[in-house]
Amino acid sequence: MEELYFKEEVYKIIGLCMEVHKILGKGHSEVVYKDALEYEFKINGIPFEREKEYIIQYKNIILPRKYVADFVVYDEIIFEVKAISQLTISDTKQTLNYLASSKNKLGLLVNFGEDSLKYKRIIL
Repeated sequence: MEELYFKEEVYKIIGLCMEVHKILGKGHSEVVYKDALEYEFKINGIPFEREKEYIIQYKNIILPRKYVADFVVYDEIIFEVKAISQLTISDTKQTLNYLASSKNKLGLLVNFGEDSLKYKRIIL
């Protein structure tokens, strides 16, 4: 059986997400969950960048708009936070766009807006 890409790192991230969801529950805005996650990453020694920008190249130019990933964790994982009633295909596509721009292979899409935490691993 093939080993999951960044298995232990994703396990740690999801564990922290579960802790945040357990304490805050659903109903807050995305930024509240991001602030709580930033705190958890810091106290748990997990390397991250918040709101990392990625350029979009078109032919031989760089477009004026940029993608902004919620977090990049362990320098490799694009981590997108949602607080909506349920994840959609648009949310998955957004994460795929960020992966393409960043040249990273793994995205993690997490939704705090449901009764129980929902997450999705996205591989490019």
